Amino acid sequence: PAAARDAGTHGYPAPALSTASIPSSVRSRTPARGSAAVLAPEGPQSRRRKLLEEDGPMVLAGKRQRQRYVTKVGKCQVNLGNIQEKKRFLSDIFTTIVDLKYRWFLFVFMMCYIVTWVAFGTIYFLDAWARGDVWHRGDPAWPACIENVDSFVSALLFSVESQRTIGYGSRMVTANCPEGVILLMAQSIVGSMIDALMVGCMFVKISRPKKRAQTLIFSKNCVVSRRDEKLCLMFRVGDLRDSHMVDAKIRAKLIKSRQTAEGEFIPLEQSELNLGYDTGEDRLFLVEPQIICHVINRHSPFWDMSAESLRREQFEIIIILEGIVEATGMTCQARTSYTEDEILWGYRFEPCMSLEKGAFHVDYSRFEMTFEVQTPAASAKELQEMKEQEQQMRSTLSLCWDHLLQPCTP
Repeated sequence: PAAARDAGTHGYPAPALSTASIPSSVRSRTPARGSAAVLAPEGPQSRRRKLLEEDGPMVLAGKRQRQRYVTKVGKCQVNLGNIQEKKRFLSDIFTTIVDLKYRWFLFVFMMCYIVTWVAFGTIYFLDAWARGDVWHRGDPAWPACIENVDSFVSALLFSVESQRTIGYGSRMVTANCPEGVILLMAQSIVGSMIDALMVGCMFVKISRPKKRAQTLIFSKNCVVSRRDEKLCLMFRVGDLRDSHMVDAKIRAKLIKSRQTAEGEFIPLEQSELNLGYDTGEDRLFLVEPQIICHVINRHSPFWDMSAESLRREQFEIIIILEGIVEATGMTCQARTSYTEDEILWGYRFEPCMSLEKGAFHVDYSRFEMTFEVQTPAASAKELQEMKEQEQQMRSTLSLCWDHLLQPCTP
């Protein structure tokens, strides 16, 4: 039991740490009938020991069906639940309304006007009923509070005409009742506030830079190959519009679960991938499609990952492209993700730009195309060690050769 406990605590493989990596067949497995084993409450340690007993191919087959953290179109697959203080959303009512889906937004938009029209129409009708205007319909000698308001429908029409400033002229507030003037002033103020809020929300929702991100595209796959004698992880990004992104910046996050040396399980830990932050290469002039490169060095989380270990790993790379929309001046963000299945080892992107008739032409039909290149299957760490051994061997041979030639010199 102690060995099993230690194995469940320290020997748990990193690729299967996240809940999403558990195969559906493993999660739904039940003990066979007639089993004499005593079923204990299943905790984290028992679940981990159960995973350790699974075969390798089963785990590899199950991890293909796991849930993505971010979809290819940039939608975050995270659902927030058990939120206790929901009144925080009402404190920022403007953002709450803008974030609503279009069907609910249009429903709120219409109900704000309909409710106020009906509410003030009811008040106008009750005032006319209390003053007796309803009982003196058509009496020219009766001092009515609101002319031609003698039913609920006429009161509702007067409410709509007053708030929308239509003013047909058949219904109007007279000086015979001060409450009618006060109600008209109150409805005018409330109507102006609703117009400011709803029209502002409609404008912001239509012109949101989120739609601008639909024309920012990413390659479906990442490639790993050598560039300038360095092993690099690369992907391609492009802009389909003629109006360019201002001050475009790109960054990448690695999402991977791991277990610390003390046995603490960290689900979906985020670590930064350097895309040229220290050299300024992460700031893009996104006029034509560009290949973004992450150099796999000692500071990279892929330093000791080879082509063979890549198949056994489980992680997700989140790409975030931010910039200012040139037409509106709003900040736009486009996202995508790559899993280990979408990384091609030993490939390179084909060029998609050429010079035609004095101008550069971009062929987006070749945006996704790759071709295979000769790339060692070893990790960057192993390649660096081999290079250092080769340099050490060369220096040793050079010293031996100098030592052999030294006695021959006069």
